[in-house]
Amino acid sequence: MKPTSLRHRIAIQLDVELNPRPGLSWFNRLIVAVILLTTLVLILETEPTLYEPYRVWFIGVEMAVLILFGAEFLLRLWTCVENPGYSSRLAFARSPAALFDLVVILAIGFSLVGLEGVVLRLLRLIRLLRVARLGHFSVALRNIGQAVAERRMELVISMVIAFGLLLLSASALYVIESAHQPEAFGSIPRAMWWSVATLTTVGYGDIVPVTPLGKMFAALTAITGIGLIAMPAGILASAFSAAMRRADKAHEPDDGE
Repeated sequence: MKPTSLRHRIAIQLDVELNPRPGLSWFNRLIVAVILLTTLVLILETEPTLYEPYRVWFIGVEMAVLILFGAEFLLRLWTCVENPGYSSRLAFARSPAALFDLVVILAIGFSLVGLEGVVLRLLRLIRLLRVARLGHFSVALRNIGQAVAERRMELVISMVIAFGLLLLSASALYVIESAHQPEAFGSIPRAMWWSVATLTTVGYGDIVPVTPLGKMFAALTAITGIGLIAMPAGILASAFSAAMRRADKAHEPDDGE
């Protein structure tokens, strides 16, 4: 067996497309763990009563993550030529994945020098998609995409019905309630906020009808919203079930073998 170079062995650990085994390499598992851990740290960091007493620890964690991600980026840049998909290191550096990694690294660096980067630093969670392209993750995502594609017409129709109900309920409450609550229902666009909250069964309660007819129509809208939510959910559930059955059948051994 021909021995592999150090660069190739490192590339296998970094690039999920080169890993001959299903699932994630130990290094990519480490990256996933670091991303999740540092996201938790970032969430806790926004609480002043936790951040102020342990400021040094929080900064230390961010510096360690910055060093790790920076070293990982340089290693990916060095080993990317092992992947036939990249003709050169420049081609890799121009790829969306590499540019996004660089943005995350710069955001962490900026936050350490005083520039606010919480939102950008949270983008590191999207990096999980990079290491989830193979194995069971890839199969699951492919099944979801196939299920949505197969039922796209049904989903489009359900969205059209939803928009129609949204417009109808907003128009009705505008006619019924505008004279009593002009700030909340003085126009159809204003009334749409109430319609969205009611049809999705969220019910914030910040805007409510006060007239008897308005309350009656609101009750009808809320009941309709239950079916509105169930419609696309049922369509997707049926599509997912069919996709999973096909996937299981494809993996069954052939009786003729």
